[in-house]
Amino acid sequence: MARISKNRKAVLAKYSPEKIYSLEEAAKVVKEITFTKFDSSVDLDIRLGVDPKKSDQMVRGVVSLPHGIGKVVRVLVLSTPDKHQEAKDAGADHVGLDDYIQKIEGGWTDIDVIICTPTVMAKVGKLGKILGPRGLMPNPKSGTVTLEVGKAVKEVKAGKIDFKIDKQGIIHVGIGKASFSVDAIRDNAAEMIQTLAKLKPASAKGDYFRSITLSTTMSPGISVDTNTIAGI
Repeated sequence: MARISKNRKAVLAKYSPEKIYSLEEAAKVVKEITFTKFDSSVDLDIRLGVDPKKSDQMVRGVVSLPHGIGKVVRVLVLSTPDKHQEAKDAGADHVGLDDYIQKIEGGWTDIDVIICTPTVMAKVGKLGKILGPRGLMPNPKSGTVTLEVGKAVKEVKAGKIDFKIDKQGIIHVGIGKASFSVDAIRDNAAEMIQTLAKLKPASAKGDYFRSITLSTTMSPGISVDTNTIAGI
């Protein structure tokens, strides 16, 4: 019989895999059962009752989390020179155009978000094979293709995230860090879930929220009772 580790015993003392927790309880428990030496990410996995293969049931969007995501977001702005200073003033980490396009073509992707203006999309579009698989391709629906680059940079830096349902019908997003307070984890999770509720496709049948699970980088998943979340 495998030996149960000290940390595993501690987890089992505070958490039951069979129980479905309120969002408030789940936020509290996820902090108590995280034993990593680093500040783990808090993740939210939401299985939706939609068919991602149908275009009218493809769920994607953006959300601004009230307490941010707990990490420094590295932003690259690709634009014409007249927008460079606006981007720098807003806090963009990298600003340019042709020079950064060449760097990306050479394999550089040391960034988290790319924001660009519509006028340069013809050039940026050629990077699709590199940026697409990494989730870095700018998109008007996520607000990363815009003339208001300063506003977009500030929103991303403040905790605005882009999400999209995967092939299995699951939304997976990081909503903070284990060092966050219980209230901050709860608020961020609630904001994400309420945003998804507003995006329910008209053609979706049956239960929209099939399951909601809260976890950290190396913790077990905690099942959340959807009935405890206002606004869904």
